[in-house]
Amino acid sequence: MTAQVSKIRAATVLGIFFRLGCTSFGGPIAHLGFFRAEFVARRRWLDEAEFADMVALCQSLPGPASSQVAASIGLVAAGLPGLFAAWLGFTLPSAAALILFAYGVGRVGSLATSPWLHGLKIVAVAVVAQALWGMARSLCPDRLRMTIAIAMAVLTLAVPSAPGQIAAIILGALIGWRWIREPPKPIAGTLSFSLPRALALTALVVFAALLAILPLAADASGSHIAALVSRFYRAGALVFGGGHVVLPLLQQAVVPPGWISNGGFLAGYGAAQAVPGPLFTFAAYLGAAMGPQPNGWLGGLICLISIYLPSFLLLIGVLPYWDGLRRAAAVQSASRGVNAAVVGLLLSALYDPVWTSAIDTRGDFAIGIAAFLLLVFWRAPPWLVVLLGAAAAELVASL
Repeated sequence: MTAQVSKIRAATVLGIFFRLGCTSFGGPIAHLGFFRAEFVARRRWLDEAEFADMVALCQSLPGPASSQVAASIGLVAAGLPGLFAAWLGFTLPSAAALILFAYGVGRVGSLATSPWLHGLKIVAVAVVAQALWGMARSLCPDRLRMTIAIAMAVLTLAVPSAPGQIAAIILGALIGWRWIREPPKPIAGTLSFSLPRALALTALVVFAALLAILPLAADASGSHIAALVSRFYRAGALVFGGGHVVLPLLQQAVVPPGWISNGGFLAGYGAAQAVPGPLFTFAAYLGAAMGPQPNGWLGGLICLISIYLPSFLLLIGVLPYWDGLRRAAAVQSASRGVNAAVVGLLLSALYDPVWTSAIDTRGDFAIGIAAFLLLVFWRAPPWLVVLLGAAAAELVASL
């Protein structure tokens, strides 16, 4: 890790992630592409291997992977305040927009078919392709690792679910441990998280205790707030694969009890597709829109914090041990296989859902390759490419 990272202020982290939270359309894989462009290619806070390590670890933990990667970057940059600053900046724009939608402010739902929004999805294809291009060149330098990447892409396309992704990471680790044997590589940087081990262990204990105790407390007290916290905490603690995977759990949590109608649930889901940032902020809409109190801003905040809390307790509990583990020879060999598998996951995601949800016509493809050209060869900042892509889609739609 570069020395400059230790001098980053939490306010700087907040500002950078707030901008990313306002412009990062395209889902969790696209978010990782934006993060790589910002913190690996542009600011050089991390190198490719460190970033891939973070992605692989966060993909293996329950919860929203892109938000966990954001929090990890904030933690590296500015310690525990940086973690919360990264989460707040990245989450606030979409959470605020969805709470406003729950209040009935604006017509956010009608934006789902807007040409400019479709243009943002097309740019997300280019962002993911750029991340794939850079990571494949760095992390798959030989035939074996490129074969692992392709094989894991095939696996995750055949099994398009969280178990498929977890299996790909485990298989990559086993293949790397068994067949990618190289002398231990000195690691110049240190993934320093400025967290005491006692705090990490406490976080893991609190995670497990809340998972066991909250349902019992909700049943014993009959409190709606306790039930709210319990159901959203459980959804955040038990889901692998991120935003879209958590939707069935949330629907089961809030619709059968009558807290919100199925129509209201689906309307909020439609609005969530029209805002940037993590899909887990859909929880803020549900908390604000449901009938029983607390609702509105308070309900939105309770649900938002409850669904994110377990993933960050796990993150704080695991990350302080990761730097020491990744220096061991066996772990390095396994990590090489995992990094190749991550490239495969990215390749799979480039096709589905990123490509399949964005590229419908020849015009879409033209905008996508132009965005890729600007990002990779002209080194244009992602925010500028986002604006140009939205404008290009509007222009094509008007012709």
